[in-house]
Amino acid sequence: MRPISEPPARIERAAFRPGFGQRFILTVDTEEEFDWSRPIAREGHGLDHLPRLAKFQQFCENEGVRPIYLIDYPVATSALAGDILRDPVAAGRAEIGIQLHPWVNPPHEETVNELNSYAGNLPYELERAKFIRLREAIETNFHTVPRLYRAGRYGVGPNTGRILSESGIAMDSSVRAKFDYGARGGPNYRNHPLVPYWLDPERTVLELPLTTVFWGMLRRQGDWLYPLLWRTPSLRAVLARAGLLERIPLTPEGVSAEEAIRGIDIAVDDGLPLLVFSFHSPSLRPGHTPYVRDEHDLDLLYDWWRTIFAYLARREVKPTNLQEIMAAVEL
Repeated sequence: MRPISEPPARIERAAFRPGFGQRFILTVDTEEEFDWSRPIAREGHGLDHLPRLAKFQQFCENEGVRPIYLIDYPVATSALAGDILRDPVAAGRAEIGIQLHPWVNPPHEETVNELNSYAGNLPYELERAKFIRLREAIETNFHTVPRLYRAGRYGVGPNTGRILSESGIAMDSSVRAKFDYGARGGPNYRNHPLVPYWLDPERTVLELPLTTVFWGMLRRQGDWLYPLLWRTPSLRAVLARAGLLERIPLTPEGVSAEEAIRGIDIAVDDGLPLLVFSFHSPSLRPGHTPYVRDEHDLDLLYDWWRTIFAYLARREVKPTNLQEIMAAVEL
């Protein structure tokens, strides 16, 4: 199994059966609340936003979208989270995946620090033990077998793919293409593909990268030009305003609807078969992330999704889910 953190030397692009077309999925990093401005800590987190999951689930159902909740340990062991999501999952109106935040996930054997916050940096035995404990908690609380994994902070490592394959996980969505977390001890995804691709020759694990595109007159040069500007964020802003180069991840967090629509156009026109959207569940209650500070911001978050769902429909990009993806992919 090739390490997920390494870009493939040869992309074994996933092929989908005729009629699949271009689709999108909505993934929710469903996790505890913590202060994003402070160092990571094992204690001091909360789950006050969990009741808001019920409203978001109903919103998605009204829009014809089946969200995929990528659940970490504090949520996996929450009776309230189980009560809210168990029925929609059983009815096929939502799906559950795994998200590993190692600092709050037992067994607690490692020192809590920046480097160890990326689960892939842990020894194989410890990363695997944390993963197994989390998967078992999810299966017990939500009465479902998760098929998709995302490492918290996108922090895969040399052993993550092996752990997923050994555990029967069919898909990974840890690759955040065009982002580099190397300066903080995490992976570098600058050169990873955007298309779904197989992680191993046996085709046991399918990678679903989060969708990020470059937009602007210089977008074809973005893969090498954008990293050169990391010391000068003001220059990045100038290039974006001038319509020359802009990096657009498909998320409502820090990205306007107008920017996301530009990103959708690029992805669709480039023939990307699957668009992967994401955001963090604590944004559903004001005050828990930098992106939603008050109820007005929360209204804007829901408006963002309404706008994006409507635009995707106009571009004939249909919503899908993990079950449909696995049924459509050619092995």
